[in-house]
Amino acid sequence: MEKRQLLYEGKAKKVYATDDESLCVVAYKDDATAGNGAKRGSIAGKGAVNNRVTNHLMRLLEQNGVPTHFVRQLSERESLVKKVDIVPLEVIVRNIAAGSLAQRLGVPEGTRLAAPVLEHCYKNDALGDPMVNEYHILAMGWAVREELDTIAQYAFRVNEVLAEVLRGAGIQLVDFKLEFGRTAEGKILLADEISGDTCRFWDEATGEKLDKDRFRRDMGGEEDAYREVLHRLLGA
Repeated sequence: MEKRQLLYEGKAKKVYATDDESLCVVAYKDDATAGNGAKRGSIAGKGAVNNRVTNHLMRLLEQNGVPTHFVRQLSERESLVKKVDIVPLEVIVRNIAAGSLAQRLGVPEGTRLAAPVLEHCYKNDALGDPMVNEYHILAMGWAVREELDTIAQYAFRVNEVLAEVLRGAGIQLVDFKLEFGRTAEGKILLADEISGDTCRFWDEATGEKLDKDRFRRDMGGEEDAYREVLHRLLGA
């Protein structure tokens, strides 16, 4: 397998073509952004940590009924994945009110929700990734009903599996963002990453934040927080 031209560069990753048109290489960066790119910086070692954490969790999800794009890890920062066309939606699952949800609903951050909440945002940085509902999605043709149902089913299954795994590591799964893609055959797969960049992880005993909120909110200690999650999950 040979890595070829750069196909895409996002805030946290680069995606390269390979000599197999059905596969790509994802390379994780240390770059960090917040507020749709309004705040920029870097977190030392983040790319390597996110690569390992994502791959570990995607393997577990595959074993528990959620198909993913992950194939295998290639190096400290690179992984081989199945090529997909990303559905232009951020799929958010919330278990505890935090961030924008706490602000919108006027509830204290840390309020446990009576049931998980599923939200969709349109992936468009220029528009600020606005929240949309299923009617918008169907009207704009971003996904069809069957795909939306599949995405919701997978998202709630991800929540169940991750919450259990993280609980065993003394971590609360507050909320998280997923992205899904379509294979050339039209199959929906979980794509992107699952890490402190895309999830809110709180220490179960102390409530300490172990995710990108430390960068967003100028709390400091980002490197240690990301490494702590890796250590608890993989002993590394």
